Amino acid sequence: MRHARLRGATALVSLIGGTIVATSVVAAAATPLPAHVYAPYFETWTGDSISGIAQQSGARYLTLAFLETTGKSSCTLGWNGSKTQTVAAGTYLQDITALRTGVGGGDVIPSFGGWSADQGGTEIGDSCKTVASIAAAYEQVVTTYDVTRLDMDIEGRSLTKPDGIDRRNKAIKMLQTWAAGNGRTVQIQYTLPTSRDGLEASGLAVLQNAVDNGVRVDVVNPMVFDYYDRVKADMGDSAISALNGLHAQLATLYPSKTSAQLWAMTGATIMNGLDDYPRKTEVTTVEDATQLRTFAAANGMSTLSMWAIQRDNGGCPGSTGSNNCSGIVQTTWEFTNALKAFTGP
Repeated sequence: MRHARLRGATALVSLIGGTIVATSVVAAAATPLPAHVYAPYFETWTGDSISGIAQQSGARYLTLAFLETTGKSSCTLGWNGSKTQTVAAGTYLQDITALRTGVGGGDVIPSFGGWSADQGGTEIGDSCKTVASIAAAYEQVVTTYDVTRLDMDIEGRSLTKPDGIDRRNKAIKMLQTWAAGNGRTVQIQYTLPTSRDGLEASGLAVLQNAVDNGVRVDVVNPMVFDYYDRVKADMGDSAISALNGLHAQLATLYPSKTSAQLWAMTGATIMNGLDDYPRKTEVTTVEDATQLRTFAAANGMSTLSMWAIQRDNGGCPGSTGSNNCSGIVQTTWEFTNALKAFTGP
């Protein structure tokens, strides 16, 4: 996709000139994510309020896009790669606290990568050459924001970089070992492009490398849009076909898991309305979203998402791939109203 739990008083740790510096930050304690959650992507570069959008839309769980490094050889994470919006600075911490303590509560899933970072070399697995440094950066995100799930959005050129794929998974394994030793829950979600029949070979290679490195992948989240295959087909049916294909692939990767366990580690992300395909034949409607929600609930899937919450309005009929509107005629928050009932135990 494109780019353009603190418990009480906890230390916000940063590395400055080789010295660990800690400052006290107070935030509301996060709660574990529901077993079934609708968590649309939130475009952090817009300047919108996380808690404000959640309150307006009714989407109480948001996937924050994106964390990337501040340079092509950097290990320092910033929101959208900004040197002034780093994790060490605690950017968005107050807004996330407002979300968690607001009416109905809620939480966030920080997302790493995204199309621009993956293409530009600032996805941390690609830019940072030391596994331990990548793991430390992940730990910093977990402790700063006290989150219980991280999303790895791997697409574009990042799918073609085996060294980055291996570093990333080795760092995730280190993170999971650290989390287990410190009594923390940290789920790992992999968001990957898909065909209408299941993940392509490049996405499967990412998961196979995770298996080889002993990584526990909790959610596999295919992006059921931007197929670019010159096929005109119903997008709801295509999403379900892609998920059934993924289910068969996961059965091969994880032969000891039951069918129910495989569905429980499955997610799906739609692109509401017109996606990036310039032919305008890939149109995900509210009816498609409802069809997907029904399928996900019936099969016990884990996660539904959408690119992106700020697109959930009908402000630009006929526009493809807009960041701030769906490109179809709809009422504001219509997709979210169709999907948010998926959230639950």
